[in-house]
Amino acid sequence: MEKFVIRDQNKRHCTNDTPGVSSRKKIKQERDEKMTEEHSEDDEDTAFAEFSNPVPWQKIEAEGLDCDYALLFSKEEADRLFKQLEGEVVYATGEESKVQVYGKVYNIPRKQATYGDAGLTYTYSGVTRLACPWTPTLEYIRDAVTKTTGQTFNFVLVNRYKDGQDHIGEHRDDEKELDPLCPIASVSLGAARDFVFKHRDSRGNRSCRQIEPVKLELAHGSLLLMNPPTNTFWYHSLPVRKKVLLPRINLTFRRILLDSKRESKPKPGVS
Repeated sequence: MEKFVIRDQNKRHCTNDTPGVSSRKKIKQERDEKMTEEHSEDDEDTAFAEFSNPVPWQKIEAEGLDCDYALLFSKEEADRLFKQLEGEVVYATGEESKVQVYGKVYNIPRKQATYGDAGLTYTYSGVTRLACPWTPTLEYIRDAVTKTTGQTFNFVLVNRYKDGQDHIGEHRDDEKELDPLCPIASVSLGAARDFVFKHRDSRGNRSCRQIEPVKLELAHGSLLLMNPPTNTFWYHSLPVRKKVLLPRINLTFRRILLDSKRESKPKPGVS
């Protein structure tokens, strides 16, 4: 079931001596190559300066799927952030803790909360959520994600899974409010959980193609970037895992478009 395509994005520049070159030309060539190498290193420094907290990324790819995965926080810091969120986040209750699926209303099999910039709303599963003001810890994590990725976010959906019985079914984060050119940044804190991608053409009894699912394990303190056009072609889920006994908090940072920009937004991966 598992399918990974991982690519190291940290590249080194190197030069080779060219045989049969005169001594003077060789010295000039080595000097030019040294200057080129130094210039290249300067370019790399400039690039990394854009992201003040660079991390080693793993690339995860399949047809129409483009993700980047990294450990964003150490265990010690992830433990601290989890504890702080447990004291700060206020989760939805009553009617706000239900979703509508194919016309039927269900209790959400996890706890949810929405935070973000003032006045933002987000509609999914037939329910519209108003963003609560950022908490200090959510702001800290959001800024850490921005420093690492270079992307800005104005909204976060918080999901708390009390154990492996809590879950989320197959879905795509492709609502009209979302900026289709901005990745969705998923930060995981707490128990490691399996995360499964399934291509839209290979779902259910009417599937028209055989495409292997892509399965990941999202670790404590990790960051998963779901880049466009992933949410156009792939559904994702967090399935039940009865052996998981500890809680997990997941933060999915998003960029919500202002009303004036929603009607003309481009669709990634669709020509």
